[in-house]
Amino acid sequence: MTTTSEILERLRSMGDPENRAGMTRFGINPENAYGISIPALRKIARETGKDHELALELWDSGIHEARILASFIDDAKQVNEAQMERWAADFDSWDVCDQCCGGLFDKTDYAYQKAFEWSEREKTFVKRAAFSLMASLAVHDKKAQDEKFAAFLPVIARESGDDRNYVKKAVNWSLRQIGKRNRRLNGLAIETARQIAEIDSKAARWIAADALRELTSDKVQEKLHRSESIVK
Repeated sequence: MTTTSEILERLRSMGDPENRAGMTRFGINPENAYGISIPALRKIARETGKDHELALELWDSGIHEARILASFIDDAKQVNEAQMERWAADFDSWDVCDQCCGGLFDKTDYAYQKAFEWSEREKTFVKRAAFSLMASLAVHDKKAQDEKFAAFLPVIARESGDDRNYVKKAVNWSLRQIGKRNRRLNGLAIETARQIAEIDSKAARWIAADALRELTSDKVQEKLHRSESIVK
């Protein structure tokens, strides 16, 4: 059985000072980081397997890569609401936030609930987590009804005036992913983007323009048309 101390020692030995120094270029907080790539962390996760208790201990270490690894090996079925709140409060970098939301939190029973709740929070990475969850659910929850995603659109519009870079990019990301899910949601997302474009906000105008550029593109429209034809 792999122990927390063994994994932490392995992570320390894999540290790359050059990679760590370069993390800031990608907007990643290098504090408590070793500079280990995501593929390398995924390899450790495959070797380790799912382990909820180990994930909790790795998270509590405060090490950047250990926290990402924790999100890889945790068992979504054992993740409760309190843990999600605790981890979200610790988010200090977009990559930790997105890896947790897109690889773990979106598989929990609380994913939709937290997307709504966190969208109203002020802390940058907690608010980002709301929209990272929406984007991840739009991609991963294949069986969900359109109404679940349509309900996110007013929230996206409401928060589109937030000009913090990590928030506005996640708001944009969620709108685009919902709009690429199927033709109906594409139409609703385009309508939402046009509403957002009317908001007197630089962030909102950027979100709307970028989303409309992709959602109305020939590439996306043709893909949605093909998908619809296959379903029929």
